[in-house]
Amino acid sequence: MADNYLERQRDIYEIRKATYKQQHSASKAGNRLHRFTAPIDHIALPEHFTYPFCYTPHPLCIQAAKEVQDYLTNHKEWHAELAKGKMFGVLVVQTTIGRIGYLAAFSGILAGKNVHPFFVPPVYDLLQPDGFFKIEEKQISQINTEIQLLETDNTYQSLLQQLSHLQQTAQESLAQIRMQFKQAKAVRDQKRKEPYLTPEEAAAMIRESQFQKAEYKRQERAWNTQIATLQNQIAHYAEAIHLLKTERKNRSAALQQRLFEHFRFLNYQGKEKNLCDIFAQAIHQTPPAGAGECAAPKLLQYAYLHHWKPLCMAEFWWGDSPQTEIRHHGHFYPACKGKCGPILTHMLQGLDVEENPLMKKDSSIKEKLEIIYEDDWIIIVNKPAGMLSVPGKDDVPSVYSLIREYYPDIEGPLTVHRLDMDTSGLLMIARNKSVHQNLQAQFKNRTVKKRYIALLDGIVDEDQGTIELPLRPDPFDSPRQIVDMIHGKPAYTDYEVLSRDECHTRIAFYPRTGRTHQLRVHAAHLLGLHCPITGDRLYGKAANRLYLHAESLEFVHPVTNEVIHVTKQTPF
Repeated sequence: MADNYLERQRDIYEIRKATYKQQHSASKAGNRLHRFTAPIDHIALPEHFTYPFCYTPHPLCIQAAKEVQDYLTNHKEWHAELAKGKMFGVLVVQTTIGRIGYLAAFSGILAGKNVHPFFVPPVYDLLQPDGFFKIEEKQISQINTEIQLLETDNTYQSLLQQLSHLQQTAQESLAQIRMQFKQAKAVRDQKRKEPYLTPEEAAAMIRESQFQKAEYKRQERAWNTQIATLQNQIAHYAEAIHLLKTERKNRSAALQQRLFEHFRFLNYQGKEKNLCDIFAQAIHQTPPAGAGECAAPKLLQYAYLHHWKPLCMAEFWWGDSPQTEIRHHGHFYPACKGKCGPILTHMLQGLDVEENPLMKKDSSIKEKLEIIYEDDWIIIVNKPAGMLSVPGKDDVPSVYSLIREYYPDIEGPLTVHRLDMDTSGLLMIARNKSVHQNLQAQFKNRTVKKRYIALLDGIVDEDQGTIELPLRPDPFDSPRQIVDMIHGKPAYTDYEVLSRDECHTRIAFYPRTGRTHQLRVHAAHLLGLHCPITGDRLYGKAANRLYLHAESLEFVHPVTNEVIHVTKQTPF
């Protein structure tokens, strides 16, 4: 107990010493606060700080990002690495004497380092040569080397091959014996049917059967003895490898825990928390790998250490898109909710942060729900862009809640399918459970014909085709979806180009599956059309709306068996 207490006290001392050194070095690194090279006097300061998970970049952030991008362009030695893609961030701040400037940061590591003069330093520099992380990482690397040496040892590999060959030979030999004995049994069974079988012959057949069973057991034991001898020799290696892997696992877990404790984040109120404390109340209670190394936490931490007031923030992608996620060169993106959500929630406490734009209540939204088709069993509405299909976490109107208000006496409403909040168009609602089950079965069996109209940013070359990209949720950035060729669920979209102009493509989508964000990802992804839907704030660039509309539905009526075709003209 005393040793654990002393070790913990040493850790606390080391953390405080590292924080002091960081603050001291930060105070000397004034060049990381950059003056705007272009005039900004005409740009009004923001009234509230940026809501980082959904925002339109402030003009000051756009200017700061442009200057950072110019800086990156001039550093030709980074071009090859930056071509692979990296997230950068800018934070506009006001100093204690009222000066306006900006800070810049990158996520992760750049050119093998996480400290560069132009960019703010990391919250904790885990790459410092004399730090505990590099020292322990070296020890773990040594264990990896020892494991590899044991696993590739010539004697060990030879024993494994001998064991595999012996087991295969044993199986074949015993299988052959079983076949011979089976044939002998068939002969005995046939003799037992003969009418003149003597008692002596019957007794001889019983003795033969008993002998064969005993012989099989003797052969089986002989093979097992040989196999066990080899297994015992192998076990010495396996045990040594297992002990090393256990040590590696324990040391890695302890190192990760210690690292989490060294990542300590301030907020605007001056309160400090480490990663463990921050994620204790999150969905993923264990901080994910790389938590705290993104641009946004670095920027805020540096501003707080200098007692500067954050005014607005933005993050942009620079380079090619990854294979799984959708990122476009030069586009702005919100902070991820998995890694940065809990951290930024803590760091923004005390700041006057703008309201989440998605949660702003529209007083006229109730008047926007248009009934397109209605009978005693089904209701089809034209869902406006910006309205939820079903109730969410916040108290905002949804199609479900409004239908309940309009039709308080119906058994439903039971929403048959859903549209994204930002998508407009036809949404079907069942008025009782049996109709709901029938319609959902039609969707599941892919007999419902759906047509969506979209406006894409970019030119699609092929007039028509099919996109096949499997999708799954991004566990660290809900509700974003990613392409995963191994673990993703199959997703198929047929498309037909309707028209083109200099910058846009008008297109019709015919989804065969109904995965979350399927059309948005298939349009934007590099392996899809590589042209995001106009106004797609998740996978492209924000606009006044998402230019995606569910234009038509065709299905078989659950009661009358008529083919029903409903259309609502695209509003753009």
